Amino acid sequence: MTERIAAAPISWGVCEVLGWGWQHQPQTVLTQMRELGIAATEFGPDGFLPDDPQAKADTLAQYGLAAVGQFVPVVLHDPSIDPLPTVETAMAGLVAARATTVVIAAATGAEGYDARPELDEGGWATLVANLDRISDAAAAQGLTATLHPHVGTMVESGEETDRVLAGSRIGLCLDTGHLLIGGGDPVRVAREHPERIAHMHLKDVDLAWARKVQEGSATYTEAVAAGMYVALGRGDVDVAAIVDSLEGAGYAGWYVLEQDTILAGDPADPATPAGAADPVADVRASVDHLATLGRRG
Repeated sequence: MTERIAAAPISWGVCEVLGWGWQHQPQTVLTQMRELGIAATEFGPDGFLPDDPQAKADTLAQYGLAAVGQFVPVVLHDPSIDPLPTVETAMAGLVAARATTVVIAAATGAEGYDARPELDEGGWATLVANLDRISDAAAAQGLTATLHPHVGTMVESGEETDRVLAGSRIGLCLDTGHLLIGGGDPVRVAREHPERIAHMHLKDVDLAWARKVQEGSATYTEAVAAGMYVALGRGDVDVAAIVDSLEGAGYAGWYVLEQDTILAGDPADPATPAGAADPVADVRASVDHLATLGRRG
């Protein structure tokens, strides 16, 4: 299992949302990944790596990192918007880098993840139909498409996740943090739907902050900046139960470590405000925790 641990640039604060916070350069992030002993990574948002598919693959190869997949937020519920061109552009980079997985989020069409509209039955029908189209397009390229339930998107909660699983053929990217914050139960999903889980984003969460997001006393962005995501084993997600369920069911995919963070500045800079997150320390702690679970199994 430890050979299937991957990373993602969001653990270094690199995010597609404008104004998210300090954005590290690729050389810093990729170098630190390798120094932590991580062998693979997701691409990160558009613009983090070169746009050209081969250049993207070559950049990762320079740092000895394999490619895992890419998080692609696209509007799926609006019949006037075709998500396939955006997804196909992402898939070209994934194929060039010999990655395996395209990770789809059902974007609202607005910036950020602090609010979302209600989805009517027509919107749901369009959304699940587009998921099947994306799944077929990915399979034709030798890739696996997955849907990522995500706070502030059209598929956020456990109920919405169940609706996707019942209504479409797409695989699931189980993000343990987002599903919990969205009011779902990642342990239940891992136990009841292991055959649909094709990709994993492992997060741990401070439940006190998650509840503030759920009740509306804090926005998602405020909670992330305050440290809602913590290193594996230091929060309220039952990571061990999820890993045990998946491994027992024969899951052979990646475990992508993600501690979404918003950096006030460069942690290596003495001028950085006190209390800024330390991505390297958090990812190292998560790697160690997951390795411990793997040895136990």
